[in-house]
Amino acid sequence: MTEPSSNGPEEHAWYARAPEDVAAAFGVDPAVGLSGARAAELLATHGPNALPDERRAPAWRRFLAQYRSYMQIVLVVAAVVSLLIQEWTTAVLLIVLTLLNAIVGLRQEGRAESAMNALRSMMKATARVRRDGTEAEIPADRLVVGDIVLVSAGDQVAADGRILQASALQIDESALTGESVPAAKDAGTLAGPRPAPGDRTNMAFMNTPVTHGSGVLVVTATGAATEVGKISGMLAATEKEVPPLTRELNTLTLWITGAAALTMIVMFALGRQRDQAWDVLFVSAVSLAIAAVPEALPTVTQAILSVGSLNLAKRNAIVKELPSVETLAFTSAINSDKTGTLTMNQMTAVEVVTPTDRYTVSGTGYGLDGRIHHAAGASAGIEDAILPYVVACDAKLVDGEVVGDPTEGALLVLAHKAGLDVDATRERLPRLATLPFDPEYKLMATFNATVDSGGRQIVRCFVKGAVPAVVARAAGALSAGTTIPWDADLDARADAQTRRMGGEGRRVMAAATRDLDPAGFDPDGDLLVYVTGLRVTSLVGMVDPPREDARAAVAGAQAGHIRVRMVTGDDVTTGAAIARQLGIPGEAVLGADFAAWSEDEQLARIDGIGVVGRVAPEHKVLLADTLKKKGEVVAMTGDGVNDAPAIKAADIGIAMGSGTDVAKNAGRMILSDDAFATIVYAVEQGRRIYDNLTKYIRFVLLLLVTFVLTFLGATVFDIAAGEPFTPPQVLWIHFVVNASFGFALGFDRESPGLMRRRPRPRGESVLTRPVLVTVGLGGLAITVLLLGLIRIGQAVFDSVGTGQSVAFTAFALCLIVAAFECRDETGSVLTTSTFDSRQMNWVALTQFVLAVLTTQLDGFRRLLGTSEIDARQFGWAVLAALALLLLWELGKFLARRSRAA
Repeated sequence: MTEPSSNGPEEHAWYARAPEDVAAAFGVDPAVGLSGARAAELLATHGPNALPDERRAPAWRRFLAQYRSYMQIVLVVAAVVSLLIQEWTTAVLLIVLTLLNAIVGLRQEGRAESAMNALRSMMKATARVRRDGTEAEIPADRLVVGDIVLVSAGDQVAADGRILQASALQIDESALTGESVPAAKDAGTLAGPRPAPGDRTNMAFMNTPVTHGSGVLVVTATGAATEVGKISGMLAATEKEVPPLTRELNTLTLWITGAAALTMIVMFALGRQRDQAWDVLFVSAVSLAIAAVPEALPTVTQAILSVGSLNLAKRNAIVKELPSVETLAFTSAINSDKTGTLTMNQMTAVEVVTPTDRYTVSGTGYGLDGRIHHAAGASAGIEDAILPYVVACDAKLVDGEVVGDPTEGALLVLAHKAGLDVDATRERLPRLATLPFDPEYKLMATFNATVDSGGRQIVRCFVKGAVPAVVARAAGALSAGTTIPWDADLDARADAQTRRMGGEGRRVMAAATRDLDPAGFDPDGDLLVYVTGLRVTSLVGMVDPPREDARAAVAGAQAGHIRVRMVTGDDVTTGAAIARQLGIPGEAVLGADFAAWSEDEQLARIDGIGVVGRVAPEHKVLLADTLKKKGEVVAMTGDGVNDAPAIKAADIGIAMGSGTDVAKNAGRMILSDDAFATIVYAVEQGRRIYDNLTKYIRFVLLLLVTFVLTFLGATVFDIAAGEPFTPPQVLWIHFVVNASFGFALGFDRESPGLMRRRPRPRGESVLTRPVLVTVGLGGLAITVLLLGLIRIGQAVFDSVGTGQSVAFTAFALCLIVAAFECRDETGSVLTTSTFDSRQMNWVALTQFVLAVLTTQLDGFRRLLGTSEIDARQFGWAVLAALALLLLWELGKFLARRSRAA
């Protein structure tokens, strides 16, 4: 017969078909399995059980890809032209600069591992199967659809499959679904609408570990057709966003190149009209090209971002790609996972309720500090009420870590806070038999030897489990040391307490006991028949508590106008309860409901949503895409395989250090401490770094505008033969003056009130109207001053060379003024706070000294082609800088008055 395709979970809805029907659909007898020949045929048809391998481009191609940026292209062109006109030093310097930029970019790119290859590496090496009537262990990549696979605690599921048999089977699907507790599995049939993967209790999924019990399944999908395979496909189809600053630099390069090209055309047209030689014009053109290209900008930017990333790493935020540092500055929405990021990922018992008493429990997580607080009632102790949680438990506490089920670990911590010696208690109650937890009856029971109050030997049954399951088997309750009948009133009170604690986001369990006659007890028989007529001892409410620093961090993000949303695989009620504790506002919705809305409704309602529960991978991507359509810059956190597509799709994908390699490789940033507070700190530092970068960009824009206007003015008015500065002088300004102030501005102090500002809107250019006006007027003012000084040199000092040297000195002094003015768009520099940056002060002092030495020392004069100037001529340069200071302060004064009005 023809078996269904391996792309079957969607098409065939195996969860809705009976186990025998599924086996029949694949033409396999579960007791025998596939034949070796049939398995080989299917393997040849469908291929190995492996995810597609992402092939990395050769090193030479990745190196050449670094030359796709506009800045690199312009630098290469300028280097080629320099070679053609035999400006060897300039050409070599430009080529070295492009190589440096390419190597730095290549190194950063190489740090990011392939997410799809990480998915592939997660696959289990072997699987236990039935073939030809015998059990065998085979490589996992040899599995085919229709294979009968046997799994037990400690195994990793090697392919998607329909469960045929299950014995207390539990599988940790947190990496795939986001659920914080292992999922109970059974072989039942599911009816109704198509459930999300996390609700398919009769399906097992590839790369999820079995934590408890055992089971048999028939493989329904392999490789790329599995749920993990679909995520692999989503990763391949998801494009990473280009960081905002990268887009800005590309735009800036195009504008400057266009302006320089226009100036060159004017230069050549006027030069030829004046009968200037072609070689002279080419030298002037190269000087202009070098002047108009911000050669130091990529290097300075890389350095600022690199140091910023190192500082973030010291605070547990590891940035894999440098542009992501500045992307943090734009972040306006954070979609955060709940478990482990906003919460501790440590279940904690916080409340115990008995028929007469209510106790609250202090302390958080698996720490043993904390107490039992008696909230109401008059019982002397709590030991009898919680004893079943300790005895009917397989977990252990070892050095503050839970070995076993995390929920059971929380119950052991509760016992310790109550003063119970867990090990001694277990020794006094030797276990005779165990009824393991099963999703069918939803409880666990142990049968222990002990004596009753009269000294008779008995078998005591200790039970813990879901409240409805335990209460349904109850005949009485423990009240103040005596047994009272279980009546309608007790039933209603238990239901009310369960609903109350559930509404507060707590997981509620019940405990009970029953005494049995040893003579009638068969430890090898059907143990479930003994779990009747129970005496309920207590209800316990547990929660994964918020991290201590999370609430303050959420408040800090909100103060910075950043919208925080909780996106979790857990149920909506639990998520909403934790969100209320953390101060996250908004309604709580299901991921499937959000996906079912129209695009218009999604866009209209997303601002009012604070919690999204039961999310599937595609829901997370949809949330990120919807927010980006609203103009938000989205940060997405996650730790599981299911988070990887959304992490990659977000503007800034943040993976948890404790998460899967898939999430880490898909993300742009990794939190080594998993803390939400670290995200907010990273955003704050990102804002500081980007704010400082914008200071430098204002400064470098002013420099470029000045260069272009100066060369254009010199050409139009025939000043210095159209070449006001030589290539060495241009490079000195770029690499000595500009780069020095670039580092000083890049590592400047944080601007006051930075985290109270609104994030920059998506797509907003750094070339805002105020910036364009500032650099335009400032560049024009410096141009007039510099060309005026060259004219003065020609007219007063009878030497164009002297005028150029005075102008060169004045240029350096004007840039000192400009650097301080660029620290704030409108704030005056005529205050003491202007000198609160030590690095700015040292750089300014150094540049002033160098401005003097470039015309006074013979070595500098030979290198730069300057001539010696006297004190009177130097005074003209200082006067130009003072004039710029007065004009700039006047402009800021008018800007402040305009803003106030």
